Amino acid sequence: MAILISLFNHKGGVSKTTTAFNLGWMLARKNKKVMLVDCDPQCNLTGMVLGLKDLESADIIQGKRDGKPLNVKDGLLPAFESQPIPLAPVELTRIGNNDQLFLLPGHIGLAEYEVTLGIAQELSGSVVTLKNLPGSIRHLLNLTAEVHEIDYIIVDMSPSLGALNQNLLSVSDYFLIPMHPDYFSNMAIGSLSNVLPKWRNWAITAANNPVLMSAAYPFPKVCPKLLGYIVQKYRPRGGVPSRAFQTWIDELETNVAEQLIPALEKAGMTLDKKVYQKANIGLNHPMLQMPDFNSLIAKSQEYQVPIFELTAEQLEQVGVVLQTTQNSQNEFRRLFSEAADKVITAIDADRN
Repeated sequence: MAILISLFNHKGGVSKTTTAFNLGWMLARKNKKVMLVDCDPQCNLTGMVLGLKDLESADIIQGKRDGKPLNVKDGLLPAFESQPIPLAPVELTRIGNNDQLFLLPGHIGLAEYEVTLGIAQELSGSVVTLKNLPGSIRHLLNLTAEVHEIDYIIVDMSPSLGALNQNLLSVSDYFLIPMHPDYFSNMAIGSLSNVLPKWRNWAITAANNPVLMSAAYPFPKVCPKLLGYIVQKYRPRGGVPSRAFQTWIDELETNVAEQLIPALEKAGMTLDKKVYQKANIGLNHPMLQMPDFNSLIAKSQEYQVPIFELTAEQLEQVGVVLQTTQNSQNEFRRLFSEAADKVITAIDADRN
């Protein structure tokens, strides 16, 4: 069965989508078959992959092709619209020239399911007509991953504490928390320390609820484990964060160590310490610390490739400017390669 990794923080603007795209691409370059799933109704990941100018006319946004669902909303439609047909695998979109990387596109209409899912989860299966909904999302992702022989499912989530994110995080095998070195990301740590254990307690109840256990799509018995956190979007000086950003990074590390990790450990949402050591992940420190992408992110979106695979022709630069940019690209490549290695090593060590 494919391994599901979600990227979540209810603080917006922390580069969840960019991280999902670049990390997924790097995992695919390391011979893992990866499915990126856009579960943010804003569809930023879908737009990044397809190219924003082609998004409105894309078949995947319009519905089905040859009777097969083409996006996450249409994939879930039989469950949420109470249609008398089972969920079917979504037809994936291959990403760029990377034959190991695929997209399960998003859809703005996914937001329409939020209220219904919230009702189903709040009632914990007491209303029989809603019992198939809490387990349907992981079931659809498993079905799709199995058909396409996927190794890793990476889910890009919206910045909210709604029912959809509660479900996605709860049915994940592992999760990453992207952060930005600022005041609001530090505030979010306290909120996450409170909310994530509550979601875990709900999931335990749901997984053992007889009604949900007997559903067409039973709620899975999985426990999401923290792989680590990521710090991005700071401005470097001399190759390191400027003093102002370093102050916020230091505060993030303190709050993670004193609030988030103890709360997750108590909820059983962390890996064995030996696993982190083997993967060279220090939970009190970012597993990936990445400076601001600057103009590279715009080029990445324009050509639908990660920042570290942009060519000189695509960058439209020459001379010293090109060399400086390529040095940045090499650094981004190294950082994402190391992060991908940590993810693979941690998961392998946890599973074996």
